[in-house]
Amino acid sequence: MSEEQMVELVQAFLRDGGIDDEIVAAGQFSPRGHTGSAFAGGLIGSAIGGELGGIGDAVGMAGGFVSGHKVHDAASGLPAEMLVGVSDTMVYGCAAATRRSEPTALVFRVPRAGLTAKTHARVNVRVLELIEEGSGSRIELEGNRLPVTHSKDVIHVLTS
Repeated sequence: MSEEQMVELVQAFLRDGGIDDEIVAAGQFSPRGHTGSAFAGGLIGSAIGGELGGIGDAVGMAGGFVSGHKVHDAASGLPAEMLVGVSDTMVYGCAAATRRSEPTALVFRVPRAGLTAKTHARVNVRVLELIEEGSGSRIELEGNRLPVTHSKDVIHVLTS
């Protein structure tokens, strides 16, 4: 899916919600730690299931993978998958099941004025921290490095 299609999904959602703003970039993100917690859950599940043999190992790994990120996402207070849209003045986080899905809820709306965006490179994700300068409040996200998520495009707009 192209970035333009993601921009249009977020744009249409905001317009339907009565928000008049022009989205300039959009990409898919998850709560920070989503991927790592899934990996850790898979390792733990595999170790436990491995006590039952090869099939137990595979089942334990799959179950641990799913459980790891579900537990983490619930604790973060953010949905597992989001489309993040950026305008010249705001950053919007919208719950969306996939990068092709229409958003279902506005999760956050943060003015860019007074906002610092920090990024951290990890092996398979880019971490994006949105920090409100006055209070120090943070929204911590991670975007997959796969180009189809367009997380890099959002990060570029916020850090340029």
